[in-house]
Amino acid sequence: MKRAFFPSLAAVGLLVFILPAVAQKYQPKTIQFKGAPEYSDQELLTAAGLKKGVILAYADMKDHSQRLMDTGLFETLSFKFDGEDLVYTLVPHAEIYPLHLDNLPLTPGRELDSALHAQIPLYHGKVPAEGGLTDQVCRAFEQMLAAQGIKARVTAAAFADPGTSKASAVTFSIAAPPVRVGAIHLEGVSSELQDRVQRVADQVRGNAFLTDDSASSVEHAIESFYEEEGYAAAKVRAIRAGGSAVTAEAIDIPFTASVQEGRLYKLGSIRLPSGELLTPEMINKAAGAISYKSGSLSEKLSVKGGVTLRTALLYVTGQYKSNGYMDCVITPHPQYDDAAGVVNYSLEVQPGPVYTMGNLVIQNSADDLRAAMWAAWKVPTGAVFSEKALQDYYSSQGNTALGRTFASAICKYSLARNMETHTVDVTLRMERKQ
Repeated sequence: MKRAFFPSLAAVGLLVFILPAVAQKYQPKTIQFKGAPEYSDQELLTAAGLKKGVILAYADMKDHSQRLMDTGLFETLSFKFDGEDLVYTLVPHAEIYPLHLDNLPLTPGRELDSALHAQIPLYHGKVPAEGGLTDQVCRAFEQMLAAQGIKARVTAAAFADPGTSKASAVTFSIAAPPVRVGAIHLEGVSSELQDRVQRVADQVRGNAFLTDDSASSVEHAIESFYEEEGYAAAKVRAIRAGGSAVTAEAIDIPFTASVQEGRLYKLGSIRLPSGELLTPEMINKAAGAISYKSGSLSEKLSVKGGVTLRTALLYVTGQYKSNGYMDCVITPHPQYDDAAGVVNYSLEVQPGPVYTMGNLVIQNSADDLRAAMWAAWKVPTGAVFSEKALQDYYSSQGNTALGRTFASAICKYSLARNMETHTVDVTLRMERKQ
């Protein structure tokens, strides 16, 4: 979208004065820029396509002005020429944003910013939501990917934080083909665990690749496996490695995962923020209350191999979420007793705000069933939201007709959190069992 620029009154007056010689050209003694000190004169000259000592007609001055406006970095632009000095006055656009790489196999940071600046002088780490500068960054990314053997189209769009409508970045994505996590090469895995860890890695392979998250996802999946096996101090470092595997169907990004297994530990006690201790026996007893997974009420959580940290975190997180703390983040801090072979944990909890019930939507059900489901729903709008209420909703129907319907179908739900209003909208849907 082109933005308008405005020649100043001085420039218009000069045009009137020289109207009989409208095609006359001028050689400005200086070309100056005012109002945008974050950009050097040389950067602005390059972006405008100007050079010192150039000979210009008035139409040329307008064309070079439009080139600057087309970048999308400036709200308005005016210029004047007094016979000696050509002066551009710029008003920078207030809404420019940092870059967010969605699924580009590039490494964000100073080196990438420097490479972009070398190609695009006005790129200083931020871009407008739309405009020529943003398009130039897309093309620069395509060239960088092509150097890796990846031919793909890159698009840009304003990015808003989940649950908000305010843009916070411009995200750059490969539109097609899909980008996936590729083969994961394992290093440092003991021979007795090699096959099992490889199966974990193979489960991650094929997931959608995300620039910021895929390496940590690989690390988390493998560390979780070791944690479940009692290797509480295991460390995994995943990095992108080797060339991408590019086909017409997908771009697969390979990784290397280096593992430091450490030693086996038994789970000791867990100290809650209140100072209360949660023992393995208490966790094991509480595990029986964890009878559903988020998003599906037809599956039971099976606790295999005894008590685990994951079981404890599920239990503690559930306690907070049952009181409306849907954004709660619980971070375990281990303390290792190597002599006893025991690891104890203290939990750090960031509860966040309390969420309340928003809208209820019931999908793909007959009118009479939908009415019965509405009538049985016990969480009014504005009440403190508890995900456990969903479990209670299905289990409290007993032998009623509605309960028999739930018993013969897969009952699923989805939650939509609004981070601005701190409400949760619930969508219920019924799926027939095979």
